[in-house]
Amino acid sequence: MAVNRGARPRSLAGATILQIVPALSDDPAGHAAVDIAMTLMKSGARAIVAGDGGPLVGELRAFGGEWLPMINDTINPIRISRNASTIAGLIAGERVDIVHAQSAGGAWSALRATRKQPVFLVTSFPDRLAADNWPGTVFRGSLARGDRVIAPSSYVSLAMIERYKLPADRITVIPRAVDTASFNPAAISSDRIAGLRRVWGLLPQMRVVLISGRVAPWNGQMAMVDAARLLTAGGDRNIAFVFAGEDRRHRRYAQSLRRRAQMHGIDTLCRFIGHCPDMPAAIAAADVVVVPALQPPLSGRAVAEAQAVGRPVVATTIGMLPENLLAPPRMREELRTGWIVRPGHAGELANGIRAALAMNATAYEALGARARQFAEFMFSPQSVAEAMRGVYTSLLARDA
Repeated sequence: MAVNRGARPRSLAGATILQIVPALSDDPAGHAAVDIAMTLMKSGARAIVAGDGGPLVGELRAFGGEWLPMINDTINPIRISRNASTIAGLIAGERVDIVHAQSAGGAWSALRATRKQPVFLVTSFPDRLAADNWPGTVFRGSLARGDRVIAPSSYVSLAMIERYKLPADRITVIPRAVDTASFNPAAISSDRIAGLRRVWGLLPQMRVVLISGRVAPWNGQMAMVDAARLLTAGGDRNIAFVFAGEDRRHRRYAQSLRRRAQMHGIDTLCRFIGHCPDMPAAIAAADVVVVPALQPPLSGRAVAEAQAVGRPVVATTIGMLPENLLAPPRMREELRTGWIVRPGHAGELANGIRAALAMNATAYEALGARARQFAEFMFSPQSVAEAMRGVYTSLLARDA
């Protein structure tokens, strides 16, 4: 816990922030750490990132960020103790003002290092809470002991409050960033879209319903096949249902989807394309994106990415998905960016998709513009980094 350092609130200018991350890998967590470091430096702060190596180390150093090798995503008590000594030395020698730990092992090390030091501790919870069992829950409890705790969604935040008896005012919800520059309709050429439509074997006027996510029982594709049957029951065969997601790990389930589509007589309308290396273009080629999850996904990224490309989304009321789009009753109809339906209800899925496809051009373009604006506001790397900067600033303002 921090102690009083001065007579007036402090700002980020001149402050030193130490982030402890699992690694600077080319993944959302690694990019977020680099984005935060860049935002801090633009504010006049010093940014240090401690973690395992990775391809983003060079990017961090290129703009003046500092990297400290430190394996911290571990349960090894000897390594945790050594890391605590290293962090304590950094705090004292480099006048660190805030330590931000983003792994349970890193948080335990930081807790030991900051126990008697005049420094704030921020911790970040993962996208999904693991099952509540001992000793895992006790070990991950370190992430609930920061002066400020970051949750990636209200769904995770409520689970943290219940499990760790956290006061709500210590938690800040900051969603995961998505690459809104790549998932931007202005950055996706018509050639890329046309190329995918050719690969998928679509006729020129066919509308596309894109089902995003790994093909697995908990991702609800079976309900989507049933919804496709309902959508085409009136004779409309001008719709293609494109299932975009890795489909080799659960082969029997993937085969059962194909058999179900054949049984319904819609197998010629379904495309099981496996992993798609150009998801921005795949989303841009779609008229509507569906995320029919039956269990909480690891993140709501698919919903955020679809909106970033300006496409309407139909998603289930599972996990953080309802938070990641705008729909009644949480938002007014005129603010809608998608539809929320109950998991496993093929009829509701079909109705949501039907409503999206029935919009006239003006309404569709207006919804797409709202979706893009919402995605930029909520999920862009800049917005997420600014939100984190706000957390750091508010903590320093307490240090008066």
